[in-house]
Amino acid sequence: MSKTQIRLDIENSNAGITFFTEEGLNVLNADVLHTFHSIVAKLGKEQSVRTLVIRALGKVFLAGADIKEMANFTPNLGRGYAELGQGVFADLAALPCISIAAINGPALGGGLELALACDFRLAVRSAKLGCPEVTLGLIPGWGGIGRLSKLIGPSHAKRMYLTGTPVSAEEALSWGLVDEVVNSPEDLEHRVAAFCKGLKKASPSAVALAKRAARSMDEIAAFADCFQAPDSKEGMAAFVQKRPARWMEDK
Repeated sequence: MSKTQIRLDIENSNAGITFFTEEGLNVLNADVLHTFHSIVAKLGKEQSVRTLVIRALGKVFLAGADIKEMANFTPNLGRGYAELGQGVFADLAALPCISIAAINGPALGGGLELALACDFRLAVRSAKLGCPEVTLGLIPGWGGIGRLSKLIGPSHAKRMYLTGTPVSAEEALSWGLVDEVVNSPEDLEHRVAAFCKGLKKASPSAVALAKRAARSMDEIAAFADCFQAPDSKEGMAAFVQKRPARWMEDK
C-alpha cells in the first residue's frame, strides 16, 4: 500500500498541495486519489485562493497509478478506477484559481495526467515526462489522451501514448507540454513564486470565467457573466483612470 501523504497549505491568496512519502515514490492509489479529491473540493470553496501550486518532495514528481493495486483488476474495477481519476482531475481543472504543476523530476503516467489537469506546468531541466502505460499493457485512463492531444496536438501526443517513450523537459517545452524549464529544484521554487506573483494582475472572477469558457466552449455566456461581477467595473475604471486595478480579494 502506498504511504504517499498530501499536505495542503494556504497563505493569503496562495495555496500549495504537496505530495510526500518517507518510503519509495509518490504513488496515486485509490486512497490517495480520494484524499486529493477532498482537498480539491475544499479549495473550490476557498474564494480567496488565486493560485495553487502542486509539488512533490523527493527526486520524482509523481510516479503515477499504483501498479500493484491494479494487478488483479477486473474490467469493472478498471472502469471504476478510471472514473475516480477522471473525476478528481476534472475537478482540479475546474478550480476557479490558476493551478501550476511544479515538476521537480520525472512525471509519468498518472503523475503526468495530474500535471495536464493544471493550467501551467514548470519543470526542471532533468525531468522526463511520459505515458508509459502501453509498456504495461495499459493506456492512460485519467484523461491523459484527451488533454495531451488538445495541448500538443495528435501527432506529438500519439508519439507519447502509443510508444511509451518519455520526452525530455526541453522537448516538452518545444511542444508546449511545459511552459518553462529551469535548471534545478531550487530554481524551480523561485521561478514558481515569481510566476504566481505575475498572475495577480488578472481579475479573479475573469480568470474563473475564462476557465469555464474554455471547458464549455461557450464564450458568449461567460462574457455576459463578466458584467455580474464587480471586477469588470473596477477593471475598466482602472483602465480609464490609468491606475492598477484593485480586485475585491486584494482590498
